[in-house]
Amino acid sequence: MKVPLLDLHQQMNSLRDEVMTAVARVIDSTQYILGPEVSRLEASVAGYCGAEHAVGVSSGTDALLVSLMALGIGTGDQVLTTPYSFFATMGSIIRVGARPVFADIRPDTMNISAERMAEALARDRRNGRRIKAVIPVHLFGQCADMQQIMALAAEYGVPVIEDAAQAIGADCPISEDGRTSWRRAGSMGIAGCFSFFPSKNLGGIGDGGMVTTSDGAYAERLRVFRNHGAKPKYYHSHIGGNFRLDPIQACVLEIKLRHLDAWHHARRANAAVYRRLFAEAGLAGETVALPAAVNETADGSAAHNHHIYNQFVIRVARRDALRDFLAGNGVGSEVYYPLCLHQQECLRPFGFSGQSYPESERAARESLALPIYPELTSDQLAYVVATIARFFHS
Repeated sequence: MKVPLLDLHQQMNSLRDEVMTAVARVIDSTQYILGPEVSRLEASVAGYCGAEHAVGVSSGTDALLVSLMALGIGTGDQVLTTPYSFFATMGSIIRVGARPVFADIRPDTMNISAERMAEALARDRRNGRRIKAVIPVHLFGQCADMQQIMALAAEYGVPVIEDAAQAIGADCPISEDGRTSWRRAGSMGIAGCFSFFPSKNLGGIGDGGMVTTSDGAYAERLRVFRNHGAKPKYYHSHIGGNFRLDPIQACVLEIKLRHLDAWHHARRANAAVYRRLFAEAGLAGETVALPAAVNETADGSAAHNHHIYNQFVIRVARRDALRDFLAGNGVGSEVYYPLCLHQQECLRPFGFSGQSYPESERAARESLALPIYPELTSDQLAYVVATIARFFHS
């Protein structure tokens, strides 16, 4: 049996006629930069995420970059984030001239630890308050500890940019004045940054991204910065960039957005099947650490999208050997991420070589993502677990 890590053919085949009609509409309109398709998607994503505004941009990376630029973060500033994430989280900080500062992750969710963040912010206060923003990453489809993170941000007076590239639709509880409400990723900080890379739960047919915010003035700065810092045309108040979202991507994403919650539900249902199968095989626990799902029900039938399972990431001691075994038996998998950000070669001039973040480094050695896409069959899920069982029992 073949079980790829991701199979987009089934999803696209079910939407093909509608997508082709929408793409043809854009082509026939000859309006190929921004326009009504982008505006419609922006309104839809803002409503879906619970934000007042959304600004379409060219990628998830550019969403992070323009969010920092619109806050005026640059040379001499520092930005606090996680060392266990995709490179864009850190790369965007460096590209605006700032320096990344890292706080280690929680071992269970692999999201940034609020306790380690508190320590970093306290050190920064003693050393002159150079941290000008924090970027928590909602890794693998589950929100970071936003209750604590937002409280820390308020205490230290720093804005929060949510890296929600993997978490559109995920939500978490926020308590205020004795009342608890569910807030979606991208609605809690000054900005929420999303990626529409094809492998995401809401993926385009190329690159694309979005920034959500409920600050009207900030939203306007984002729109100016995404268009070379110009308003009106040819009058540049800022040095921005060409970060505009393609209308062809927008029209495809608008179609897919209508199916997103159903796809989330299917991913959560697949995750529940995995949990049952691993338990039945006697693997769940020390042998195979399954992803922690904060607030998730055992059968995945939560009323909220607590975890949207952009990835289903297990942790095992013999990760690389298991990955080779899976590949040899037709099962796709992926390592997110084999090297922490502070260990990347390009950071050598920044003096991070002597720093250690043990939980992040351990996650980089142990983590392995299994297939979790909505169209997986029960037989495929069973085959994945049976193949892992054969590896450990052999």
